[in-house]
Amino acid sequence: MSRLVTLITLLLCGLSNVANAAKDSLEIGYMPIIPISQAFIVLENDTLEDAGVSDPELFQFQNGPAIVQALLAGQLDVAYLGIGAAMVARAKGADIKVVASNIVEQISMVALGNLSPYFENGDAKTAFARFKADQGRKAVISTFPRGSVPETVLQYWLQKQLGMSSDDISQNIDIIYQGAAQVQQALMTEAVDGAAILEPVVSIISDKKSDAKVVASGSGMFPHQPGAVMVVREALINEQPELVKALVKAHIAATAELRNNPEEAVKAVGKYVGGGRLPAKITLTALKNSHDQFEANPNAIIDGTRTMHDFQASQGTLKVKVDLEALFDVRFYNDLVKE
Repeated sequence: MSRLVTLITLLLCGLSNVANAAKDSLEIGYMPIIPISQAFIVLENDTLEDAGVSDPELFQFQNGPAIVQALLAGQLDVAYLGIGAAMVARAKGADIKVVASNIVEQISMVALGNLSPYFENGDAKTAFARFKADQGRKAVISTFPRGSVPETVLQYWLQKQLGMSSDDISQNIDIIYQGAAQVQQALMTEAVDGAAILEPVVSIISDKKSDAKVVASGSGMFPHQPGAVMVVREALINEQPELVKALVKAHIAATAELRNNPEEAVKAVGKYVGGGRLPAKITLTALKNSHDQFEANPNAIIDGTRTMHDFQASQGTLKVKVDLEALFDVRFYNDLVKE
């Protein structure tokens, strides 16, 4: 498994004395995407050092299924990934718990110049069929791998919102499955006609291609869709509850910063998203576009997760029923918001 291991020095900002209880090393998995921006803020303040973790190992992944494989292999104490991947990991035996949400309604459908006019003019429900009739080919749409949140939201939108049958989809659309960097490259080179994708790719493509349009997003694709979440090992919860509490506390504070003062978050987020090469203005645009979606409360996504669980089961992308009561551990969040 390819992995980027980055050892960082974490400075601080005042969470209480948990150092004696905490482990000095922590494996953290993440994707370099806006929906897990809380993670980057936490990694750039002294939360972990204050909790006694002086030497964290960071593992970067391009998609959720790769993080699932790492979790199943016994790697990663903490991971930031989509709720779909979290359900798959739990169903396959990973001892993980969702302790915080990152974001909701995070997916957008971006259409490039050949495809976008069919959504701007005429019924969206027939856009793909009209595109094929005019262009003489199917529309090519990119998204993350099967079972991921973007792919699930794409399928939900096509089937539930646009009313397309499985035959309609197969006859009019070619769906290809890629990692975040590959989706962006496919859009930039116009190897695809559109993508169901998340930030910062949406903002990057909108900035670079004037004919790119967001033709559906958020609740228009999948109302109350859960998105990225923070999961931790049950073993970490049992052995180091104060460390987990410190992480959730910092996560809540980071969410507030993202919603209330995104300008202050740009530097930390920009270090990890886009390989640190993304212009600050694009990072800020992506954060502002996500303002209303950043959500730390895990209680807020339980019903949406149930809807997604049932839909994925009907699609065959979730082959084992997941005990959602066992997947979530909301105690840390609930206790902290009472303090």
